Amino acid sequence: MVSLKQVEEMIQAKLPGAQVFVRDLTGGGDHLEAVVVSAEFEGKTRVKQHQLVYSALQEAMASEAIHALALKTYTPQAWQAEGQPV
Repeated sequence: MVSLKQVEEMIQAKLPGAQVFVRDLTGGGDHLEAVVVSAEFEGKTRVKQHQLVYSALQEAMASEAIHALALKTYTPQAWQAEGQPV
């Protein structure tokens, strides 16, 4: 099992400068939700955005340390449009 902090760090290693919020959905540590805000997402489709995040977590997901991941990705502008601080 990986910690929420480790997941956050893995994503930030792939997407430097990203804001990453990770939470455990079930209390078991293997069903997670990640919200990622990154300028790297500019001009990319939602699928490409998600692929960037999944590539950062590939090893943890392959070993089933992360069994399920709910993922929400935003550009900084889209995040701000949601009423969230950048």
